[in-house]
Amino acid sequence: MDATPAPEAPTPLSQHELDVITDQLIEKLKTVFDPEIPVDIYELGLIYKVDVSDEKDVAIDMTLTAPGCPVAGEMPGWVHDAVMEIEGLKSCKVELVFDPPWDASRMSDEAKLQLNMF
Repeated sequence: MDATPAPEAPTPLSQHELDVITDQLIEKLKTVFDPEIPVDIYELGLIYKVDVSDEKDVAIDMTLTAPGCPVAGEMPGWVHDAVMEIEGLKSCKVELVFDPPWDASRMSDEAKLQLNMF
């Protein structure tokens, strides 16, 4: 019989740790801009979901303003690179999704103000 101990499960992140990482993620996501619109991807509502595991792996579902966006192939890499600047994160996986399709109702009031959409 093998007495090798099972690998320990990661310690769950405390609410405080999760809050700090969330604030850092938002800050980093706000540094990535859609090149055709002078507003960051967070305020545009292009980020659909962000999950942070107890191991500090980040999974992001994002979309584009249009499926034929000329930077479609590059933008997930920009998001990955920005997020990985956060100290202590283990990995980041960015997935492009198109369901539901993006529309202007997903934009923050700040983004609408910047684009004179009020």
